[in-house]
Amino acid sequence: MSGTSLDGIDIAIVDVTNNNKCQLIAAQTFPFPTALHDKLLALITSQQCALKELGEVDVELGQITAQAINHLLTKHQLDANNISAIGSHGQTLFHAPNSDYPFSMQIGNGNVIAEQTGITTVADFRQRDIAAGGQGAPLVPAFHSELFADDHEDRVIVNIGGISNLTLLPANKDQAVTGFDTGPGNVLLNGWIQRHQQQTYDNQGQWAASGQCNDELLTSLLDEPYFQQAIPKSTGRELFNLNWLDNKLIEFNENISATDIQATLVQLTAHSIANEIKCYLDSSKTIFICGGGAHNDYLINQIQNLLGDKKVSTTDELGLHPDWVEACAFAWLAYKTLNKQSGNMPTVTGASHPVILGAIYYASSEVS
Repeated sequence: MSGTSLDGIDIAIVDVTNNNKCQLIAAQTFPFPTALHDKLLALITSQQCALKELGEVDVELGQITAQAINHLLTKHQLDANNISAIGSHGQTLFHAPNSDYPFSMQIGNGNVIAEQTGITTVADFRQRDIAAGGQGAPLVPAFHSELFADDHEDRVIVNIGGISNLTLLPANKDQAVTGFDTGPGNVLLNGWIQRHQQQTYDNQGQWAASGQCNDELLTSLLDEPYFQQAIPKSTGRELFNLNWLDNKLIEFNENISATDIQATLVQLTAHSIANEIKCYLDSSKTIFICGGGAHNDYLINQIQNLLGDKKVSTTDELGLHPDWVEACAFAWLAYKTLNKQSGNMPTVTGASHPVILGAIYYASSEVS
């Protein structure tokens, strides 16, 4: 999994059993080489490029992904023959499910991954759901439902990556599982501290905690129409980026310190998550956090403050470390694809029907 935070490639080795349950065998994050990170960020930020550049970075990311997979397998003394398949999310460059010709573009060439690992690879998971009229995101709620749903309590799973998304898991099986992107998670926080402190992220939210939230600015940021949009909905860096923030600051027309803006951005993430939980599943007693945001103590405390008597925990409590939930989800989705089972949830994405997700790039050993 390579998410909107652009912090690297999360690789999980997962044993998926016949009842769809997962056991995590090993996992590791492989940071992007600086040059590749800068290329990806430039492509996502500028939203334009030469076709040669696009083709080359697609192959380069495929090669880096294959190298990381091979490294992890060697480290744990596993052979390619021990692995049924790779589920590769790839890096999202542009997500546009509501355009005239809807699409979502992930790069990280599946042909290259399959060829250089010798393992059948499933990639390009989002496009089929979009072709069926869905948002193509989020796709992890099906996995959350399989692993984390409980017959006795309503639960909410919150993934805080670059973008945040919710999965609402009612205890009543007659109620539909729902899920959607709430808005920015770490993307604005990481971008702002990179600009002003030359750090890639705000460690435990310490810089934000040293500032004061500007309530008027927070109100202005929350005025973004996306937050009022009905579900199903999904978003990405196409909307929430530093240009979006800069335009809001110009409109706001007040001089605020960089530290106070960071504190306000934490509140933006916290409020956009808490508001949606109260709106759609206020009966939930426990909120389980996963993703990189689970390490931002200040952010988690602000979410807890906004949710009052609800318990805010992490997926560790449910048996899966918050760092590896999304990587495990795409291994599980690959399992579903190879077994010709649907991987999307129309109640989440808005697709007209369940579909089998992804394109399969078979290993050469599969050739008869």
